[in-house]
Amino acid sequence: MSPYIWSILSLLPFYFIFQSSSTIEIFVGIGLTVLFFIALRLAFMSKKWPVYLWMGTLIAISLTMTILFQYVYFAFYIAYYNGHIRNRAAFITLYVIHLISTTIAINYHLVLQSGLILEQLPFVIIVFISVILMPFNIYNRKKQEKLEEQLQDANDRIAELVKMEERQRIARDLHDTLGQKLSLIGLKSDLASKLVTKNPEQASEELKDIQQTARTALNEVRKLVSSMRGIRLNDELVLVKQILQAAQIDFVCEEDGNLSNVSLFTENILSMCLKEAVTNVVNHSQASCCQVILEQTEKEVRLTVKDNGEGLNPGKALGAGNGLLGMRERLEFVNGSLAVYADEGTTLVMTVPKNAKKGEQEDVI
Repeated sequence: MSPYIWSILSLLPFYFIFQSSSTIEIFVGIGLTVLFFIALRLAFMSKKWPVYLWMGTLIAISLTMTILFQYVYFAFYIAYYNGHIRNRAAFITLYVIHLISTTIAINYHLVLQSGLILEQLPFVIIVFISVILMPFNIYNRKKQEKLEEQLQDANDRIAELVKMEERQRIARDLHDTLGQKLSLIGLKSDLASKLVTKNPEQASEELKDIQQTARTALNEVRKLVSSMRGIRLNDELVLVKQILQAAQIDFVCEEDGNLSNVSLFTENILSMCLKEAVTNVVNHSQASCCQVILEQTEKEVRLTVKDNGEGLNPGKALGAGNGLLGMRERLEFVNGSLAVYADEGTTLVMTVPKNAKKGEQEDVI
């Protein structure tokens, strides 16, 4: 219906203009109408101070048309345009000026008991209500649309950051998994090529080591690819139990029920951190017991890994070689936190919110 309403309102002023018996007034009315639509077009194209100029011109023409021809409907156009002004101070200022001028023009004819105004009084009331409500309605809708656009941009940015982080994770995991073993294969291959004529038996042993290293690298790549497909935290706990049992370390697990309303992406982050933490326990702690505590609240998930072995030095906790730096980077990406406690063993507390957002927080105690 909107295009038809605007079309009728665009032709309607000529009906009121030709009600006048004065030729001069008719020409003045036609000129003001044409000037109004030109000014309205220029107002939509303007920014900053010209907005006040064109808005003042529109209000002046509307006031003149209302007084001379009892045509109040230009106020409807002005109210529509006023709602598109983004600057709040300009919006409020022009809104008040327009409302006051429209009120004065309508009351002027009501006091004089003008015939046309009284005949169209229900429509005049509708226009007056539109002057009051329409600008705020349009202003709030435009503001909401802008916020939705910003939200969409933020979501797109987050999606790009997720992709970037995933590429970095894959690169880091591939480097950690294959870099050392491929270097070892290269060195042993050079050594075997030198020993093949001088000491065939030792060369054969080196080739066997190369073969075994290649198999190990292949298995690790397969595990890496499997982890990229995503693994639930409960499934990772089963694997952790097997690793600790193989290392003859007692495993104690405390779960606060199954996780609910937690994304697979967040569980993957926690699973990788749990794997790294347990690897540290096996390789560095010399512990006899490892305790894993999984807790969930309304806003976050907390994963605690505690051992009774040699405690980490807090000053070097995030140094190279223990994998905590990678854990911190993963947790930061989901707005999580990592706390390291070194007292009668080592305790790692990993906390992540249910809704993944990029952030940065960390405590080393």
